Amino acid sequence: MDTRIATLPAVRLIGHAVRVPLIHTGENPHIAAHVAAIPAEETRRLKDLNDTEPSGVLAVSDDLDPDRAEGSELTYLHGVATTADPPAGLDVIEVPAGTWAVFRTEGPHPAALQEAWAATATTWFPSQPWRLRPGPEIVAMLAFDAAAGTATCELWLPVEPA
Repeated sequence: MDTRIATLPAVRLIGHAVRVPLIHTGENPHIAAHVAAIPAEETRRLKDLNDTEPSGVLAVSDDLDPDRAEGSELTYLHGVATTADPPAGLDVIEVPAGTWAVFRTEGPHPAALQEAWAATATTWFPSQPWRLRPGPEIVAMLAFDAAAGTATCELWLPVEPA
């Protein structure tokens, strides 16, 4: 797996949040509907507020069930990372400073990302001196080719020494 370890200062994840059920395979229609309801100019405004890693517009999953059970609820935030005070009217997830395992994926979207997410639990974590710590799980979309249905993403998982 294409992985790096990153240490980040405290950041705020800001944007528009909603509670949705966890769906392991394929597109989550609840998330898709939420993102589709956000006007393009609002997403551009959010991008202008991004001033730290992870870069770009983010798909944030927070308040996840510890077992990641299919159908359990999570908070999904469509937003960006910032160190600044957020403008009024945006949802905010405060993230303390910490260490992150960053997994880069390329290929069919969302299948390549979902396969990498699953592989972190079955392959990567069992062979590494890291374990998940509390915190949001973040996907940064680096490139997307709608015609080909492919994407390059970074999956950011909060970690601590095992």
